[in-house]
Amino acid sequence: MDVNVAAAAACAIAGLGVGLTAAIAFRWSEREQARAGSGGGKNGSGGLPAQESPLPPGVDTVLSVLRSCAIVLGEGDEVVKASSAAYAMGLVRGGAVAVEQMLSLARATRRDGEIRQVELEVPKPGVARPSEPLAVSVRVAPLGSRLVLVLVEDRTERRRIEAVRRDFVANVSHELKTPVGALSLLSEAVADASDDPEAVQRFAGRMQIEATRLASLVQEIIDLSRVQDDQLLVDPEPVAVDTLIAEAIDRCRQPAAAKQIHIAAGGIGGLYLHGNRGQLAAALGNLVENAVNYSPPRTRVAIATRRISSAAALGEADGELIEISVTDQGIGISETDRERIFERFYRVDPARSRATGGTGLGLSIVKHVAASHGGTVSVWSVEGQGSTFTVRLPAGKPPVEEQQHPIPKPNPLPAPEARS
Repeated sequence: MDVNVAAAAACAIAGLGVGLTAAIAFRWSEREQARAGSGGGKNGSGGLPAQESPLPPGVDTVLSVLRSCAIVLGEGDEVVKASSAAYAMGLVRGGAVAVEQMLSLARATRRDGEIRQVELEVPKPGVARPSEPLAVSVRVAPLGSRLVLVLVEDRTERRRIEAVRRDFVANVSHELKTPVGALSLLSEAVADASDDPEAVQRFAGRMQIEATRLASLVQEIIDLSRVQDDQLLVDPEPVAVDTLIAEAIDRCRQPAAAKQIHIAAGGIGGLYLHGNRGQLAAALGNLVENAVNYSPPRTRVAIATRRISSAAALGEADGELIEISVTDQGIGISETDRERIFERFYRVDPARSRATGGTGLGLSIVKHVAASHGGTVSVWSVEGQGSTFTVRLPAGKPPVEEQQHPIPKPNPLPAPEARS
């Protein structure tokens, strides 16, 4: 009997030991899991501990709706929270701030509690070789007693637009000043030569040339202001390509005749575009006018039209495009100039452009008109051989009345094959 009691006591003691050991192991396991979660576990919001957010209540929600990049730094400069945009811009890498200037600002703000705002330039993310940096505005502020908030706004595009606007104003001022100054001087010359009819007639002819140039510049500035946002048209209408070509040829008939340049049109007739008739006419007219102005006498300018597949041309969903090519036998364009030929006020040869009355806005207008109509413009050129400007625009349908009562189109003469 005593043996059985002793055995039962021994079993009870052993069971109690196993229970205590299991309880200790369970507590130790929970502690290790919590430690692992707080040390390496991150949630999907960009760096918050999975255990408990150290941010004050409501701050996380506010940061999630900000347009700026948001970075919250802890006491040891560790990233407590960072928005996805901060990672995309390369501001945060490996759980730390990658820009030393931002880190220095955060440390200074942590010391004295002052809000700081500076403009910085940071390298573009994912670019192996040096390139134009990103322009950012950085604002650093204390967030409670331990955290620092860094807000970063990308101002690169805004800075580019401001630079374009400054250049545009400077160029417009310069271009307007030239004909206005010439008119002022010529008017004084006319007044001084009032007793010389031949001189008055000569000066009056020059005044007419400068006035025409001034009117052309003002009109092109107006045209450019209407199309430079590249937004798709609101109320497009069917536009006959044959009519656009006829208007462009008629517009350049006099300067072409003066240089004995033959303008030939050919290709597929009866094509239609869908867009703004005035803008399309201005774009095609500018291409033909440039071809005439930059071609030597007794040469040829060809306008060719055809219908192509957008899948083959642009690699997009299958559809039809109308391709209009203007080919000249002029001076050609160098490879360096071809990269900038569609910039506003850019001229391949400034001296020659001024002699032909060019403003440097024609090709820029063509580019914006093509973009606003959902198309593209490209150039092929070889110096000394000539150039081919090609506009590709989505095909349109003829007006309803013409669909019901089609008018027979004469077969146009084939034009020389356009180079592309």
